[in-house]
Amino acid sequence: MRVLLVGAGGVGTAVTRIAAGRDFLTHMVVADYDPARAEAAVAAVEDGGDRFSARRLDASDGEAVQRVLREERCDVLLNATDPRFVMPLFDAALAAGAHYVDMAMSLSAPHPTDPYGQCGVKLGDEQFARSEAWEHAGRLALVGMGVEPGLSDVFARYAADELFDEIEEIGVRDGSNLTVEGHDFAPSFSIWTTIEECLNPPVVYEKDRGWFTTAPFSEPEVFDFPDGIGPVECVNVEHEEVLLIPRWVGARRVTFKYGLGDDFIAKLKTLHELGLDSTAKVTVPGPDGPVAVSPRDVVAACLPDPATLGARMKGKTCAGTWVKGTKDGAAREVYLYHVVDNEWSMREYGSQAVVWQTAVNPVIALELIASGTWKGTGVLGPEALPPRPFLDLLTAYESPWGMREGR
Repeated sequence: MRVLLVGAGGVGTAVTRIAAGRDFLTHMVVADYDPARAEAAVAAVEDGGDRFSARRLDASDGEAVQRVLREERCDVLLNATDPRFVMPLFDAALAAGAHYVDMAMSLSAPHPTDPYGQCGVKLGDEQFARSEAWEHAGRLALVGMGVEPGLSDVFARYAADELFDEIEEIGVRDGSNLTVEGHDFAPSFSIWTTIEECLNPPVVYEKDRGWFTTAPFSEPEVFDFPDGIGPVECVNVEHEEVLLIPRWVGARRVTFKYGLGDDFIAKLKTLHELGLDSTAKVTVPGPDGPVAVSPRDVVAACLPDPATLGARMKGKTCAGTWVKGTKDGAAREVYLYHVVDNEWSMREYGSQAVVWQTAVNPVIALELIASGTWKGTGVLGPEALPPRPFLDLLTAYESPWGMREGR
């Protein structure tokens, strides 16, 4: 399989290190707007041989993306950029006749008059509106294929297929005990994406009501995470699973809650109150005259790059899916989870835990697509495909998943 990887940040670099150890990959073109980042990601691959190459590429330039896909004879485009670039890359892959994999979905927009009650444009709406075109082209667009969304959706499908007869609720729950030495505020993932998902109205699904929204950080609950992480307060956050899981898995209710912590939430609220979460450009003085900049991009530029934090991070991160329902007439609850210890991911791959956990899942998906184990056409989420081969490969990648009975 020949892959065009767009985005050579922390997740993209982790992708190259993970994929280098797998035989399914024939060649990976690592592309980034900053050619130095693409070259560094390629240089970081040990024993990569001639299977990796670097190119400069503007993810917003659809024609340039199509040209690289054709010149490099790529079978699939793997999007490791932030969600702003989902649609240009998604459309370029279709136009070039390639398959497409991303780790998020197209952006949402709040309801104009009732943002905390009704959905406006939902995550993924733009992509699902184009599904028929992908079907006619005989190509697969696999969306939301990171860890959350991604592995969490695989867990939901596995629970429906093998663990439950009826499902009352599916709740994705994410928490960690990660700390970063020397920083009071250092998000372990892209602050651009973190702001987007945490400050937008969270979406909840109920079978009798459909999709609806609530206020940010609503419905706090304490969830006890495994492997020594322990109890963490989690709150509602907008996330793709709530928009994906109900399309293929029957459940009366689907939620996503994230363990953020009071201090993190307070800082996000302050950014919002100051308008620093905005993506609309403002004009500021510059040495050569006025400059138009996005406040959110300024915030991102002022914070440490998550990819550089690994050496200062300690602890574990847990992604998982809690499922409540019945099996053989008896009530049942399980938590399916995946834990990554930062010490292990740094030692084995030189990548911090959160970005490594995100990166491993699209690589597994690519391997399943390359082998023909996962196949389909149109726009599909991970829960549309058989879960067992994915979970077996995750274990083969030396990062096993777990299951806990009860909450």
